[in-house]
Amino acid sequence: MSGISGSDAGGSNRAREERSIATCGGECVPPADAFAVVASETRLHILEALWRSDDDAVRFSDLHGEVDLRDSAQFNYHLDKLTDQFVAKTDEGYALRHAGESVVRSVLAGTFTESPDLNPIDVGHDCVDCGSGLRATYADERLAIECPDCGASHGRYSFPPGGLNDRTDAEVLDAFDQRVRHLHCLAADGVCPECNGRMATRIAEGASGDHGTDLGLSVRVVHECAQCRHRLDSPVGLSLLDTAAVVAFYEERGTDLTATPYWTLPWCVCDEYVSVVDRDPYRVRVRIPGDEETLFVTLDESLDIVATERR
Repeated sequence: MSGISGSDAGGSNRAREERSIATCGGECVPPADAFAVVASETRLHILEALWRSDDDAVRFSDLHGEVDLRDSAQFNYHLDKLTDQFVAKTDEGYALRHAGESVVRSVLAGTFTESPDLNPIDVGHDCVDCGSGLRATYADERLAIECPDCGASHGRYSFPPGGLNDRTDAEVLDAFDQRVRHLHCLAADGVCPECNGRMATRIAEGASGDHGTDLGLSVRVVHECAQCRHRLDSPVGLSLLDTAAVVAFYEERGTDLTATPYWTLPWCVCDEYVSVVDRDPYRVRVRIPGDEETLFVTLDESLDIVATERR
């Protein structure tokens, strides 16, 4: 059986720790210690009380009154554990630091606390491959747009459980569409949507996608973070949704591309609209059909546009 030996594993862990310390200038809190600090219901209540406050800083007595803990010494102990990394102590009182805000937002998003069940949603649009009705399903904090008849995948991307709260099915789908655009816009700009690390982009050929998903594409885009190894695989066309030439092409035809769900655009989800022009270096061309005119957009391996042409 293959595996990592104890010495190798220790060396790997030390390397990761040294890399983390180098990244933050040697003043890091070890991850295990940081998670241990917030692994307390009382401390989470303190962070939530600070997050709810409209004031920039909250006095000790007011904060204590917001948290259900009568023992002042115990309250002070828990608050002291949070101070510096998650809470800042000022002359006016206590204020939530960005790290503390991130903890509260993670709780609200349900990332670590919720595993919701969502009944399949009839999307209300037809599959661009076979014309059957599309369906949205939710599992493992990912929402997928798929065709139950032909099996075509029109995207499966992360969608935190909090995004399902207080939304109708139509609002969930709209939020998902906007989130997918945002994820790929950041990734194409070289910023990881998960950790803000450096994201590299490349063109790949083959159907295997993120988390083993079969995208059914012979040409796809791969975005991968060098820091946290987050990865996005997607059709090439998704990178063009906010491109001026493409937006203008649709505006001329009376269509607002920003309000058009990406899964209704064949060139965003189908293989037949993308062709490889060259492989050394990569050049790919996306064909975007209009009524009496077709727009061709050529991109390099970093998804920078090198040419546009109308025919």
